[in-house]
Amino acid sequence: MTRSVRRTRMLQLAGAGAAALMALSACSSSSDDSSAKSKASDSSSSASPKLSGKVTVFAAASLKESFTALGKEFEKAHPGTTVNFNFGGSDTLAASITSGAPADVFAAASPKTMAIVTDKQDVVGTPATFVRNQLEIATLPGNPGKVASLKDLTKSGLKVVLCDKTVPCGAAAQKALDAGELKLTPVSYEQDVRAALTKVELKEADAAVVYKTDVMAAGDKVEGVEFPESAKAVNDYPIALLKNADNAAAAKAFIELVQSAEGQQVLSQAGFLKP
Repeated sequence: MTRSVRRTRMLQLAGAGAAALMALSACSSSSDDSSAKSKASDSSSSASPKLSGKVTVFAAASLKESFTALGKEFEKAHPGTTVNFNFGGSDTLAASITSGAPADVFAAASPKTMAIVTDKQDVVGTPATFVRNQLEIATLPGNPGKVASLKDLTKSGLKVVLCDKTVPCGAAAQKALDAGELKLTPVSYEQDVRAALTKVELKEADAAVVYKTDVMAAGDKVEGVEFPESAKAVNDYPIALLKNADNAAAAKAFIELVQSAEGQQVLSQAGFLKP
């Protein structure tokens, strides 16, 4: 075979090989594209459905600022959703739920008030503790009554307000008083912690036993006084999805936000303790 013929034969073989490689590459690329499209399709079909609609949350009065902030974050993260809140005394909220009031989520200020709802089997699953809260004495700015301890609240002439004993903050205050072996007759019992705090803000009372979070939320309207007996009356706050929730998917997502690192940061900044 001449050198010219051999060279022609080699060029033909090289061309055929290149064509084969190009065909193989095209086939592989097509297969990869098909596989990628298949994976994207599978991922899309397995993704959670888009959240929408209204979520109704019944929550303890002491959660007002932090939950309102989380509600705005939730609506921002899930366009098309609206979070409506009903804040109040946990016992009153629990009674409303067991009486059929429409709600998706219940966040109580104590396990005892949550039990009112769980005993009626009105929740899904087991309520989870998401934060804790500790008591503090709220006084008028400048503390004119010179309140430095829980015992000082028993001084004659001092107008003191407590939460009703059926409300978590009232039950906790009674625990603290029992721990200090103290007896106190307030000028009034209020139906939730915010009502007790408002009495001091309006200068209708000299002091009130409320939560540390409420003192922080009031800013310079009141002055806070810590007392050691409060360590004996720290309240756990449970949260639960309600059985008759109209928007269970969004309700679950809101609970997840509350329990998330972001939610816990908002709650910690408000003065709540970690569970």
